[in-house]
Amino acid sequence: MRAVADETASQQASEQDGAAGADRGFRKVREGLVVSDKMTKTVVVAVEDRVQHPLYGKTIRRTKKIKAHDEHGTTGVGDRVLLMETRPLSATKRWRVVQVLEKAK
Repeated sequence: MRAVADETASQQASEQDGAAGADRGFRKVREGLVVSDKMTKTVVVAVEDRVQHPLYGKTIRRTKKIKAHDEHGTTGVGDRVLLMETRPLSATKRWRVVQVLEKAK
């Protein structure tokens, strides 16, 4: 009886661990162009979003500037980078640089 209880408890613990990962949710991923790297461990990335005008149907390009955490300082102005959403790192920083897709020429 004791072995069955231990096995059930371990199954519940593993299910809770899986649920904890699911509670964190899906993290958003964006691709953008670095427009500023003048801050320490922070870069400003311009992320482009294409939307259709609700009435006329024309595709419009909207650009948003996002501050992202760059731990190693490997990115420079003009680099194309991949960003991932993360916990708040400062008052305005909620994204981190995951990968440099293309270095500037």
